[in-house]
Amino acid sequence: MDCDWLEDFLALIEHGGFSRAAEHRAVSQPSFSRRIKALEDWVGATLIDRSTHTARLTPAGDAFRFVAEETLRRLKLGREEAREVARSTSESLRFASTHVLSLTHFPALLRKLEERVPMTARIELTADNMTACERIMIEGRAQFLLCHHHNAAQVRLGSDFRSIPLGSDILLPVAAPSLAAVDLETAPQLSFSAESGMGRILSAAWAAAGIDAPLNPVFTSHLASVLTTMAREGRGVAWTALSIVREDLKTGRLVRAADPSRDVQIEIRIWRPRARQTPAAEALWSRLLKGEGGGAAVDFTAP
Repeated sequence: MDCDWLEDFLALIEHGGFSRAAEHRAVSQPSFSRRIKALEDWVGATLIDRSTHTARLTPAGDAFRFVAEETLRRLKLGREEAREVARSTSESLRFASTHVLSLTHFPALLRKLEERVPMTARIELTADNMTACERIMIEGRAQFLLCHHHNAAQVRLGSDFRSIPLGSDILLPVAAPSLAAVDLETAPQLSFSAESGMGRILSAAWAAAGIDAPLNPVFTSHLASVLTTMAREGRGVAWTALSIVREDLKTGRLVRAADPSRDVQIEIRIWRPRARQTPAAEALWSRLLKGEGGGAAVDFTAP
């Protein structure tokens, strides 16, 4: 069924005759009549009473009029909505990020990019745990994912995605000064839950090094910021990112709970689908490949 047939049908109703309606639709009358007949054949009922000089609707035509009007209205609204979404999508950059990097790295990334070229696209950021961020990427709800990475840890983004490093960080165990003398293995453990990307990295790194993960945690969370806060309160030992606790270590609010040899070196990476994206997203990726987002210079491990 051709949508033009519906517009022809409504034009015939509006103008009351085949010749005037055909003129309005800028087609010949024979062609216009054939299109009305094609619509009737598609519907399976006679819509126009041709026994009088003025075209009148049959009962079937009267019933179909509402359908035609509603269908065209919905199609036009749907077209405008789709165009608006397309315009919005092409002019926006949609990021997913783990909670830590949404606070520590994402603002710095934007700042470095804008040092050379102002960002004209609208920026949308969704911060969540690593498992949720991977799902957001797989479902196509974000164009980029900012997260920590370790080669031993599995990333649930397959060959349809690619990534580049933007910097580095460290995972290390910390505790309040009151627990400084407590052995790392026997101290109360503040641990990551299964949804956490950092927890996944730690488990994989420990397994690769033949180190057993701490048993019987007294508290779990997927948020490194929450575990760090609990450590500050003297609740136990928390593994967290140096980018979060650098100032705490400098001021003595937190101390290392183990020798630096136990540290886990990690990368900061940005992921994207391999499939071509919007012009704005491709332009951003090109700038990141050139190192405009900071590259390895964004190093949270440096003093």
